[in-house]
Amino acid sequence: MPEKNQIFKAEITDLTAEGNGVCRFDGMAVFVPGTAVGDIAEIRTVKVLKSYAFGIVERLVSPSPDRVENSCPVYKQCGGCLFRHISYDAECRTKNGIVRGAFTRIGGLSPEFESFLAAEETERYRNKAQYPLAVADGKAVCGFYAPRSHRVIPVSDCVLQPHIFSGILEAVLDYISEKKLSVYDEESNTGIIRHIYLRRGAHSGEIMVCIVVRKDISRQLSALCRVLTERFADIKSIVMNINPQKTNVILGEKCVTLWGSDTISDTMCGNRINISPLSFYQVNTLQAERLYAKALEFAAPQKSDTIADLYCGAGTIGLSMAKYAAKIVGVEIVPQAVENAKENAALNSISNAEFYCGDAGEVFGKLRKQGCKPDIIVIDPPRKGCSAETIDVIAEAAPRKIVMISCNPATAARDAKLLAEKGYSTDKVCGVDMFPRTGHVECVVLMSRKK
Repeated sequence: MPEKNQIFKAEITDLTAEGNGVCRFDGMAVFVPGTAVGDIAEIRTVKVLKSYAFGIVERLVSPSPDRVENSCPVYKQCGGCLFRHISYDAECRTKNGIVRGAFTRIGGLSPEFESFLAAEETERYRNKAQYPLAVADGKAVCGFYAPRSHRVIPVSDCVLQPHIFSGILEAVLDYISEKKLSVYDEESNTGIIRHIYLRRGAHSGEIMVCIVVRKDISRQLSALCRVLTERFADIKSIVMNINPQKTNVILGEKCVTLWGSDTISDTMCGNRINISPLSFYQVNTLQAERLYAKALEFAAPQKSDTIADLYCGAGTIGLSMAKYAAKIVGVEIVPQAVENAKENAALNSISNAEFYCGDAGEVFGKLRKQGCKPDIIVIDPPRKGCSAETIDVIAEAAPRKIVMISCNPATAARDAKLLAEKGYSTDKVCGVDMFPRTGHVECVVLMSRKK
């Protein structure tokens, strides 16, 4: 057994989804952050558990050929970009391995693995950012939380966000300091301004500025609207979101439009989409269009098919398939997202799509009893995956195909295994990199009913 603070020399042989390199010492797996496959290093153990340990690099003896110079000054403090120290090719190999490993090891499945869909852009690809606020040297600052904490690391320009976001942030922070508006403190549940939340249409360029506050301060923010709209012509919506709760959840339920429209618009897979502050909308638009194209390829709907789109958000997946099918039935638990989905269908003159609000399993179960018999079910669940009830209802509906889009390969593999036990084979899996330089990876899964 290794001991704490013991130093040993080893080669890094693998990377985890958390961005930790993996090596072995005396037969035990040791996880080492900030390393790359092929690194040979002297490593100090900092925490030893029964079956594995954690270590840090004391000295890099021989660097991996995968290593690159990172271009972000706060990369190590922020922790958002776990793979910024390795080449993008190496990152994609790692993520592809994570997807494959989840389905073979967790799911015990042997699907056909299609070629990994790497992103065409690895910087400035995000259409959304949420910045928590703090006070430093008497001034309001914003940035991102340090790993495993709520300590704000000030960031003036994140290279994953559009350039224009940094200018908007500067203007908002200057206004907060000038007007002496108080910054929210989590511990005491005091102060007013909680987050600055920005969204931008990748195709339209339209920008929404959302100020998240603990209580209504419409009057104090009215002059901010003039400041922002005079400087940034692409701003189409300025919204105040009120979140009075002592919680880690960023957004509250109430939104007040201070200037412009309640929503901004963008284009997704040829459809115009209206986006509200509470709408779910894929963060990487260009890569999402490739993801949805793969989902459509797997679904391969016929003109007579009914498609059930569970966890449908603002309806973007179902609407992208609407012209290829007879009917789309979407279910989503967020009321405002459902309203957006209905608006988006009307906006694009799509008359064969219906959207319902509620828990996916519960609402779809009721629709089933009312005669809804989908030929294809598309699911895009949250990170925790599908509930047991949803899995049961999907299997009972007995669709010809199930297409799953997942932001968590581990829960996707678990759910695919559960559906395999209920008569569905996992035929194809395709890994998709929606979030370059971060530890996140998505996948599209095709399942079909066994004859």
